[in-house]
Amino acid sequence: MSRRLVALAASASGLALLIAAPAMAQTAPQAEVAAEQAVSVDEIVVTAQRRSENIRDVPFAVTAMNTETLTAISAGGADILSLSGRVPSLQVESSNGRYAPRFYIRGLGNVDFDFTASQPVSMVMDDLVLESVYLKGFPLFDVKQLEVLRGPQGTLFGRNTPAGVIKIDTTKPGDDFTGYGSLTYGNYGSTRAEAAVTLPASDTLSVRVAALWNHRDDYINNAWDAPFAKKDGKDLGNFDDIAGRVHVAWAPTDRLSTLLTLQARDYEGTGTMNRANVLTKGSNKLNDNFDRETVWYDGGRNNFQKQKTTSQSLQVAYDFGPATLTGVVGSFQGWSQGDGDIDGGVASAPVGSGYKTPFNVESGTVSSDLLQNTYELRLASNGDGRLGWQVGAFYWDERINLVSGTFNGTGGLMPTKVTDIVQKSDSWSIFGQANYRVTDALKLTGGLRYTDDSRDYHGKIVVGTPANAEGQVSVGDEKVSWDVSALYEVNDSLNLFARVASGYRGPSIQGRNLPVLTTADSETVMSYEAGLKSRLWNGRARLNATAYLYNVEDMQFTAIGGIDNSNRLINADKGQGYGVEIDGDVYLGAGFTLAGGVAWNHTEIKDKDLLVAICGNHLCTITDPIVKVGASDRAAIDGNPFPQAPEYSANLTLSYVRPIGDAQELFASTDWVMQKDFNLFLYEAVEFRQDTNFEGGLRAGWRDLNRGLEAAAYVRNITDEANVIGAIDFNNLTAFVNEPRMYGVELTKRF
Repeated sequence: MSRRLVALAASASGLALLIAAPAMAQTAPQAEVAAEQAVSVDEIVVTAQRRSENIRDVPFAVTAMNTETLTAISAGGADILSLSGRVPSLQVESSNGRYAPRFYIRGLGNVDFDFTASQPVSMVMDDLVLESVYLKGFPLFDVKQLEVLRGPQGTLFGRNTPAGVIKIDTTKPGDDFTGYGSLTYGNYGSTRAEAAVTLPASDTLSVRVAALWNHRDDYINNAWDAPFAKKDGKDLGNFDDIAGRVHVAWAPTDRLSTLLTLQARDYEGTGTMNRANVLTKGSNKLNDNFDRETVWYDGGRNNFQKQKTTSQSLQVAYDFGPATLTGVVGSFQGWSQGDGDIDGGVASAPVGSGYKTPFNVESGTVSSDLLQNTYELRLASNGDGRLGWQVGAFYWDERINLVSGTFNGTGGLMPTKVTDIVQKSDSWSIFGQANYRVTDALKLTGGLRYTDDSRDYHGKIVVGTPANAEGQVSVGDEKVSWDVSALYEVNDSLNLFARVASGYRGPSIQGRNLPVLTTADSETVMSYEAGLKSRLWNGRARLNATAYLYNVEDMQFTAIGGIDNSNRLINADKGQGYGVEIDGDVYLGAGFTLAGGVAWNHTEIKDKDLLVAICGNHLCTITDPIVKVGASDRAAIDGNPFPQAPEYSANLTLSYVRPIGDAQELFASTDWVMQKDFNLFLYEAVEFRQDTNFEGGLRAGWRDLNRGLEAAAYVRNITDEANVIGAIDFNNLTAFVNEPRMYGVELTKRF
């Protein structure tokens, strides 16, 4: 009960601050008050329902992040993991470095680290689905807006969206010659150079070119004298991430428009830094074995990673007058390679040393090849009549060939085990949505989608034992998902909404433990939510609040590690989540703006018979009931929260702008994010239950609005927090943490 009171107190304090804001402004002189009253928070336009509309008119919870916010949190070379916690109920983490993030919304996600895994959070960039985790780490640059759509989103966005959608819209070509260039330099040699330009070639043709180079030097020392390590004292931590995008927009007539997009990425860097024995049995706090800039590795080849991706897409839209027909076709290709010292230490180290591990574990991707194709056709009504509608069809196929290897952990070049797998997947669906304005105040919306999924998996052990062992399995399913919502406009400043929606994630396959294959049946979600969206005090404040409840049938989980050192798919009978989300922003006066959000999310596994492997050799302190299965101990996880599902999360940004004349101004902002009370694994253990992770940043500088110049200094992770974001539980009490304090300067020119 005390935890709920904490969340309610935080929510109440936020509401009180919004209510008090106008009163604070009244202390200013009368002339100043009049000027302040002309200031209002910006209206937000989103495309969460595949059409442009005010965010208050969307009948479900959606949060938008603009370019300024994304620029601030990406300073210092941060990747897409920096989105974690920036939106209420959004969690992002990875044990695969910078190229395979995992997303969770309202607790729904998937901890599986394999490239073949499916996630219940979909990512859509410029109307193209990035289905594979392989593609979701594409760097964010020249982004116009990022939207987080809470799920289910099964009608308009298709398969594997029961938790929601991360929707990214990059900047498209326009009619004017515009662009920008920015250069950031900071500690550890962190350098981020970003540029974009729109080139109008004619009245009908325009091109947008954007590019990014993101770099960091090595800053972590491998203190073990490994045969593969550098000898200059700094061996790990570097990355070079180069990406580019070209949009070509052609509109030969008023009715016909096309957009051709070409995209590429070339990434090379250091993967996740696993650190042996940095947790002590009976405690979830980092101990004295943890050193931010030192590891002891006898394998992993400096935890290198490489990835290359390319994509091509074409969107064509024709306006028939009453309706617009849109076709989207896209193709993605990718290749990657990487290796890691998974145990995070040295098996041959002296007994008693903090980095000694029971045995060596080194594994990685020898090669991985991906091909994904998507096709979509939809017809949508035009205009603002009482009835609006859209119908469409979607097809997606994917092929991934993954060759993974296990090494001896002492720098040996030849793997001791190699598996070669091919997974082929395809999905097709038809969908429709309609909305009807019953009265000037009440609008009803309903949607329906039929989806057919299939997946084939074949794997073979080509090196190691059992020699030439194979595994093959096929799964498939078909489902109908739907949603119904109502939006009621109380007045020009307040909308109420309610929504009931079903969601679906197709069946999955896991082949990490060849020749043993595990599968999971489809999971289905039924969600209920209601809330309000408002503008307060003559547009100087915005407040959104949502309460929700969802139930999952046959919930898919991935049981990773444990004493079995395995990766297995399982289905729980049921899962449940419920909670409250509040977000908003307010202009406080005198140049100050406050924005933030808070969420309370309760999740619970409901399956009295579900058992999972516990940590290896009883390294951890299990708090679940233990059940003997043969000679092994298993944890009963009925009643446990979902993994990586913080019960409480909050974010806060305070910004200040001070005009100094001649269209120049000084600015400063500080942002903070917090996640509290979450498990790293399916079972509960003292060591793997996280209390509170938080992180803050600061950015301040000067800008000249006439000349488009901006100079700023920044600090990320200003208090240098070492937050545990993941762990490995089969070999020792290994953990990995967030990035260190990053600071530097930034210069930007816009035109």
